[in-house]
Parts: sequence; C-alpha cells; structure tokens
Amino acid sequence: MAVKKGGLGKGLDSLIVNKNEGVVAVNPEQHGAPVEVDINKVEPNKLQPRKNFDEDKLQDLAENIKIHGIINPLIVQDRGKYYEIIGGERRWRAARIAGFKKVPVIIMKLSEQEFVEISLIDNIQREQLNPIEEAMAFARLIDEFKLKQDEVAERVSKSRTTITNALRLLKLDKRVQDMIVDDKLTTGHARAMLAITDPDKQYEFAERAFDEKMSVRDVEREVKKLINDKKSDKKKSADIDPQLVAVYEQTQEKLKGVLGTKVFINAKDNKSGRLEIEYYSQDELNRIVDLLESIK
Repeated sequence: MAVKKGGLGKGLDSLIVNKNEGVVAVNPEQHGAPVEVDINKVEPNKLQPRKNFDEDKLQDLAENIKIHGIINPLIVQDRGKYYEIIGGERRWRAARIAGFKKVPVIIMKLSEQEFVEISLIDNIQREQLNPIEEAMAFARLIDEFKLKQDEVAERVSKSRTTITNALRLLKLDKRVQDMIVDDKLTTGHARAMLAITDPDKQYEFAERAFDEKMSVRDVEREVKKLINDKKSDKKKSADIDPQLVAVYEQTQEKLKGVLGTKVFINAKDNKSGRLEIEYYSQDELNRIVDLLESIK
C-alpha cells in the first residue's frame, strides 16, 4: 500500500518504519529493542477496530508460532499494571493458543490519538478489517479526535472519497451492516440500498438481493424502480378517497397474514387497481400458487 508523506500525522513518521511491508514496525531508535513480558500482563485493545477473528486461521498461526516463534514483536502501550496491545492482537491470541508464557513486545508511549491511529493503520495494512469495522474506526477518529474527513484520509493513506463511502455504510440498518460483515452483501450492493430510508424495508430488500443473487447493477435498478413506484403511488393516492386508502392498508395486512408474503394494493382510482404479490424464489412462488389453488 502506497503511503503518502505525512500520512501518519505529526510525529508518527519518526516512530514507525517499514510501513509498506504489511506490518507496522517500530523505529528502534525511538523505542529500543523488544523485551519479553508475561503474556498474562498483555491485554487486547478494548477499542480495537477489529472485532472478528477467524478461529481456523488463528489455529494455523498458532502452529506456525510453535515452530518459528513470534518473528514480529507486539506493539504495546504501558498502562501501568498491564500492557495494552496497539498492534499484533492476532499474534497474541495465537501465542496463547500455542501455550506461550511470554511474548516479545516493544513498549511505546503515545497519545490516545496516536494509539488509535497506529492500531487502525496496522489493521488496514494487513487488510484484516471488514468494511464496517473500518468505517467505525474512521468514525472514531472523526468523532473522538475532531478530525475532518480529509485529515483521516491523509493519516490512513486513503482517498477522501474512500473515507466518505466507508462512513456512508454506517447509515445502513444494523442488520444490513451484519450482512456485509458476513459477506452476504458487498459494499457496492449496500451503498445502492441507502436510498431506501425505511430500516425494515431496507433489510427486507437486502435479504431479497441475497436470496436472488442480485448483482450491484440489479440492486441499483430495482431500488430505482422501488423509489419511482413509491413516488407514483403517492401521487395516485392523492386522488383516492382517504377512507378507502385506510381500508386498502388493512386489507394488505390481512392478505400478508394469509399468504405469508408482502402484498400490495395499487389503486388507480376509487374503483379499480392492481393487486401485487411478492415472492423471492421459485419455491416460494410454488407455495403461493398451491395456497391459492387450495382456496377453490
């Protein structure tokens, strides 16, 4: 990853070297050689951007550590009674699995902002954050340290557009965010759904996009159609008796209960309209058809 000059903020370039080698390495001239410390005196960063750790990969790393040891020391902050991890939590977790009693660390003394920045940069360089974790880390730099988006972009060596697009993901319904974390949706899919402002409808559409294996272009097209239909329905409803609108809404809910899926009554006027029944798979369509045939 190319790192722009000054990308780590004031003072941090003198603290860190080898930023392009996939690991945050501490400048020994600033912090001295690694030291061995009791693994039980080392604790993870409570505000670590990364929340998810692949257990199988941790086991693989533990086996590797048993053979080769910990090649890159952990970077920690001295908290008095314990050392808090700035970079290297995976190595620490794997070392515990491998049964290590001590781990090599380099002890740093940083401001809280430097602490957060280095922890974030370490994870980004290793590509270990999912898009939501990354967005939450960017948001913390903005909210807690009052940085502007272009300042965050400079510190983590990304474009301002990348930061803006990442932050937009946090406006999604939490259930949709979880689908991104679980690799059920890409960020391209999710950003296209931001136009759906109702959280429940946004989540329902996200599930539909996953079930139907929609491409990003499919999602964009369907969301646009959904928004246009909604505008059209609002315009039509202005010419319909308000009492009938209420009756139609009640009827929709009744039909939804009977058919077990979304049902829409699109009234053209006070006397006519169109009844729409949604389905999300061939099996569901067959179920609905069988149900309707049984009513004969």
